[in-house]
Amino acid sequence: MSLRVKKGDKVVVLAGKAKNKTGKILKVFTAKSRVVVEGLNLVKKHTRRRSESEPGGIKEVPASIHISNVSLFCSSCNKGVRFLVQTAEDKSKTRICKKCQKPI
Repeated sequence: MSLRVKKGDKVVVLAGKAKNKTGKILKVFTAKSRVVVEGLNLVKKHTRRRSESEPGGIKEVPASIHISNVSLFCSSCNKGVRFLVQTAEDKSKTRICKKCQKPI
């Protein structure tokens, strides 16, 4: 299944408690259609001590967000935008902002 975004993309969150915040995608779960965004949707996780160097305790880790709740961020428009995929003669694909017609 082809998804709209990929690892390393800058996205803006459209819904939820992290609405209107931007971040970079750390991980994409294609089977569940979810993404993990850096520094957003943080949840507290209780961890057990695994070794002498790794202490246990309560840690904040980013939880996944459904892919329908994120939008690709266009740096020239400075907001989340819709995009189209343009194929060149050498069969390379580039994503282009529908608003400003510049590559993302």
